[in-house]
Amino acid sequence: MIKKAVLIVLMLCAGCFTCSCSSAENSFAETSGHEVSKQENSVIPSTEQRTTAVSSEELNERKIDNMIVDMTLEEKIGQMFYVRCPDTDAVEIISEYNPGGYILFGRDFDGKTRDDIISDIKGYQDASKIPMLIGTDEEGGSVVRVSSNPALRESPFLSPSDTYAKGGWNAIINDASEKADLLLSLGINVNMAPVCDITSDPDAFMYYRSFSPDVDMANRFVKTVVEISSDKKLGTVLKHFPGYGNNTDTHTGIAYDSRDYSDFEGIDFKPFKEGIKSGADCILVAHNIVDCMDSEYPASLSQKVHSIIRSELSFNGVIMTDDLSMDAITEYTGSEAAAVFAAKNGNDILCCTDVNVQYPAVLNAVQSGEIGEEQVNQSVKRILKWKQKLGLI
Repeated sequence: MIKKAVLIVLMLCAGCFTCSCSSAENSFAETSGHEVSKQENSVIPSTEQRTTAVSSEELNERKIDNMIVDMTLEEKIGQMFYVRCPDTDAVEIISEYNPGGYILFGRDFDGKTRDDIISDIKGYQDASKIPMLIGTDEEGGSVVRVSSNPALRESPFLSPSDTYAKGGWNAIINDASEKADLLLSLGINVNMAPVCDITSDPDAFMYYRSFSPDVDMANRFVKTVVEISSDKKLGTVLKHFPGYGNNTDTHTGIAYDSRDYSDFEGIDFKPFKEGIKSGADCILVAHNIVDCMDSEYPASLSQKVHSIIRSELSFNGVIMTDDLSMDAITEYTGSEAAAVFAAKNGNDILCCTDVNVQYPAVLNAVQSGEIGEEQVNQSVKRILKWKQKLGLI
């Protein structure tokens, strides 16, 4: 019995020694001003800090989900339309269709002062229940909307390639920063840029608008523009997926692209991937018919092309059509059918001119079950999350 008692005592003592390090450490912390606790807290965030960080993301997500629950079907469909700002009744159209955004062209800036434009855009936002995307094409060179007005900038922005030739990468950085500041100062929150197309033929339609035929140069350009714009909360749009190449102008007819898929993987996709990695918000899809992806439908209407964006490029943001009023689409199909095809096959936002025709067509397609409302909800969520990122919501 005595031996057993001694053995038990020894075991208890050993148990004490196994936890003595922890106890001694706690005792030392208590007698030395909690030095250990301070050191640990400086390295490892507290449970409360970690919970707060997660909750902030969850709160933003929940806010968007609650907005969608409270929206009518008509309001949801409206968010999917990025409408060319009409010459007249722009405010009335907002009240009727609740469009997700307006895109402004040269005519919306011509002959106007800075105050005129700020007032116009404020009027659009005031009329909208949900803050609108207000976008324009300010690429530089042959595509300028804002800087074509001498009241807004002394001279139009040079093309990206000419900007680089004049001052190298510092010029590109300054150019992207100035564009963002100018657009945001007017109330414009999206620049329909950068152009990601890589073109090798000087006679090709997109050659002057593209930055460089060199993939690495194009990648760096896209990365620079996206990162600077994102830092300033200016939305960016990567265009024109899957890459225009040396094709003809789809504003004036259908373009057929017969290149191998490996060409796109090795060249054209790369600037888009760089833009996604850099934080781009949106990808615009061209109207070219690309045989190796979908020989039947223009890319903008092709479910197969949109699957490539989601799966191969792992893009979770907003996918947008090029303007559905372009001849490549109107020659291919009617205005109503184009909008339904575009919404049904993977586009979150439809760029359109004929909202009074295309909005009812998409609404009817959802009401009839041709397009599922859950798909609409997913598109609207992406759009609202983009607006939230831009500080509009």
